[in-house]
Amino acid sequence: MSYTTQMDAARQGIVTPEMQQVAEKEHMDVEKLRGLIAEGKAIIPCNKVHKAISPSGVGSALTTKINVNLGTSRDMKDLDMEMEKVKNAVDMGAEAIMDLSSYGDTRKFRRMLTEQCPAMIGTVPIYDAVVYYHKALGKITSQEWLDIVRMHAEDGVDFMTIHCGINKETAKKFKKNKRLMNIVSRGGSIIFAWMEMTGEENPFYEHFDEILDICREYDVTLSLGDACRPGCLEDATDASQIEELITLGELTKRAWEKDVQVMIEGPGHMPMNQIAANMEIQKTLCHGAPFYVLGPIVTDIAPGYDHITSAIGGAIAAMSGASFLCYVTPAEHLRLPDVDDVKEGIIATRIAAHAADIAKGLPGAMDWDHKMDVARKKLDWEAMFDVAIDPEKARRYRAESKPEKEDTCSMCGNFCAVKNMNRILDGEIVSIFDE
Repeated sequence: MSYTTQMDAARQGIVTPEMQQVAEKEHMDVEKLRGLIAEGKAIIPCNKVHKAISPSGVGSALTTKINVNLGTSRDMKDLDMEMEKVKNAVDMGAEAIMDLSSYGDTRKFRRMLTEQCPAMIGTVPIYDAVVYYHKALGKITSQEWLDIVRMHAEDGVDFMTIHCGINKETAKKFKKNKRLMNIVSRGGSIIFAWMEMTGEENPFYEHFDEILDICREYDVTLSLGDACRPGCLEDATDASQIEELITLGELTKRAWEKDVQVMIEGPGHMPMNQIAANMEIQKTLCHGAPFYVLGPIVTDIAPGYDHITSAIGGAIAAMSGASFLCYVTPAEHLRLPDVDDVKEGIIATRIAAHAADIAKGLPGAMDWDHKMDVARKKLDWEAMFDVAIDPEKARRYRAESKPEKEDTCSMCGNFCAVKNMNRILDGEIVSIFDE
């Protein structure tokens, strides 16, 4: 039997090699996974051209995945540095790399990723169009926007952010319902400006069926972009955000009619008390399609620490139904992240994702923690380092403050409750000061 996309195969009752691999990773019955993909509640972003990929599944019933944004800019255009970030990100457990390059030979870097990288590769074609055509924004034609989408599909990209939810109607309502921060999405601001300058409809919305045909041909997953995501707490869950989400729900159904896999992008900046409700709204309006969130960032006051504000929001979002977390680094709002920033962002986001998987009760989620707990009870430092999410940092911290006795740490020394409880329960004498 033949099939065009993972969704098409699932609907025909076909278990693909990619489904089998994902089911094994998730410790899930493959028929259950196939059913979720057929319904659109789980996806396997896996372009037919991306031969280096190790497929991963995204969906609320699966383990929470994380994405790492990187790429060149006019101020930072070192491809070797970006590839080092990619390698480090994959080594640290990131399931997806999103290339947001906006300067230089973007196609060269994109092809390097799809030729070498085992993670899912995502892009935002609208950025690349501005770089590729080397002309004024208002001079880019509708067909040229679409041609870039095809180019990215041909290059092996597994998922693309397409800003198709902001059309003339939603843009009109955006202008009527004033915001403090306006549009903070780069892609959203570009297409809004293009629409304002040309007077034309958003080509990604107007020619959505053509985009679906491209995605179906290569099995590219559509990541329906949230141009109107809130960029500050004051704008969270406003009319523009919800209006766009309604449109994305309508487009999701159209994509599914052509067997194209879909995920929905979400906020943004948002108070903690609104996150769970937003996840429910998304699931309702977008028919259970996987939700991909940036953060959410839960307070606006922490430049330099937004990996923390984001991890807090990401944990709540994933616990409440989000499937895919986009990492945020300490450099967010300040600069392009360096290698150390990328590491801090990945670790913070992985902690959030893992904590959410425990809260959701996913099978096996607590096994990792159990290994750490056993090692801590035994005061087996090497075993603790081996199971730590960041072994290098754990080893370094202990080495920088060596305890007098190897079976303790410099925090408690002979006051160590774990050591003393082990001894007293084994019938030994505990003598804290005389040792």
